[in-house]
Amino acid sequence: MIARGRTDAEANGGFRDPYYGLRPGKDQKPGLWLVGDHGVYLMSNGKLLDGAKPLVVYAEECDPSTNDDWFDVKRRTFGGDDGVDFINAKQLEPMMVAAPEATHLRMVFHLDSMQLTLTAKS
Repeated sequence: MIARGRTDAEANGGFRDPYYGLRPGKDQKPGLWLVGDHGVYLMSNGKLLDGAKPLVVYAEECDPSTNDDWFDVKRRTFGGDDGVDFINAKQLEPMMVAAPEATHLRMVFHLDSMQLTLTAKS
């Protein structure tokens, strides 16, 4: 997903700002957006051509197309409101290098923080 964001950014002039201009320049760098709205998912952040869709990967437990209880899971983990958090590629890429066998990114939400772990799903 990070590579896709970089490819989109190179082709289309940079990275998108998840805060709709409220924080100009703050998060316009490679990374992923953790989005909570109709489900919870990661999204690539490279700029896109008008009408193009970013790469999106839903959380297994919070995908409306595969889990009828997605809304309860979303509310318990991400909260009731819609929102977006930026995860910097500089944070994820060293984790990925250190765990080449990993297939999944596990996120645990605490009251004031989020814990990221790479795991191999068997």
